[in-house]
Amino acid sequence: MHYGQRPDCDVVGLGEMRRLRENFRKPFPGVRLVGYETPPATKATTLPTLRTTEAAVQRGHMVLNVLLRLKKAGFYPDVVYAHPGWGETLFLKDVFPRARLLHFCEFYYNTAGQDFNFDPEFPNTADDVLRLRTRNLHHLMALEQADVGIAPTVWQQTRFPLMYLSKIAVVHDGVDTTMVAPDPEAFIQFPNKELRLTRNDEVITFVSRNLEPYRGFHTFMRALPELMKARPKAHVIIVGGNDVSYGRRLAKGSYREKYLTEIEGRFDASRVHFVGKLPYATFLRVLQVSTAHIYLTYPFVLSWSMLEAMAAGCVVIGSRTSPVEEVIVHEANGLLVDFFSTQQLVEAIQRVCEEPTRMGALRERARQTIIDRYDLKTVCLPRQQSLIDAAS
Repeated sequence: MHYGQRPDCDVVGLGEMRRLRENFRKPFPGVRLVGYETPPATKATTLPTLRTTEAAVQRGHMVLNVLLRLKKAGFYPDVVYAHPGWGETLFLKDVFPRARLLHFCEFYYNTAGQDFNFDPEFPNTADDVLRLRTRNLHHLMALEQADVGIAPTVWQQTRFPLMYLSKIAVVHDGVDTTMVAPDPEAFIQFPNKELRLTRNDEVITFVSRNLEPYRGFHTFMRALPELMKARPKAHVIIVGGNDVSYGRRLAKGSYREKYLTEIEGRFDASRVHFVGKLPYATFLRVLQVSTAHIYLTYPFVLSWSMLEAMAAGCVVIGSRTSPVEEVIVHEANGLLVDFFSTQQLVEAIQRVCEEPTRMGALRERARQTIIDRYDLKTVCLPRQQSLIDAAS
């Protein structure tokens, strides 16, 4: 959008046509959106270890056709900024060899030190090792072609092979701390339950795009019986869908159904509110009324929601895993617990609920951390722009 508003820039946004129609119904000023057809699904006969590679190459071919049309029409980009994870840029340099290519380096797959075999409840197999190795094939091709890489966090940057680290800068996407801020007047209304929750209530919040083990949903659910017994006035708001974003799917049903069944009859269901996926403004109000916000994750991509929770002035109780520890310092701007320990989680929530005055300072330092290190307008966007300008 920044470059689209500049008269000296011709900006083209390229993406899968179906997703452009779904997600970008309103035009961006100065940005021309161009779509490509959805690639065909990989075949069941394809060797399992090569399916992600085949899918990436197929997508690269679909994008290639669009790039050739753009070139024929006279468009030749100086700079291309893209996410290489799905193969869209595999053949870009073959069409535009002089274009400077910036890649968003979100994640590189490894068998040690991150999500692989982190959770003993969901162990990986030998076949998973093979799939993981070949899953990096198109990522390596992308790294070889890229002129500059951008990783959101230091931890995510260090997942990539050592030989490529020198060309991967660390710049987060950024949080708009003007929009995402504390609001003492915020409230959440549940019309069907005749319930209204504010900052004066005891509200425990949990957010994940989808409710799944990668984001500690199983640990949180198993803590509910003891937590709700200890906090008889607490309400729990759980935000997220019932699909799976990361990790394996269950043979039948959702993780929400699985863990609700596991704790059935041992908690007060009337005080647990599953609200699904919310409009952004409603999501922010959930954060603004939060007494204690829970963020648990495997050693994996750090969720924006954790940073947004801190910017909204939440007391975040996070897992003691590397991505979280890069941002949260225990007792300084949040609290840390063992990812698998329901006891530590309950004790931390109890402490937050019982020490509101002391937690006020923690809330302020959490927000200040985001302003100082991750603010969109004053920190992250200027750094991103400087990298793009330098590549031009």
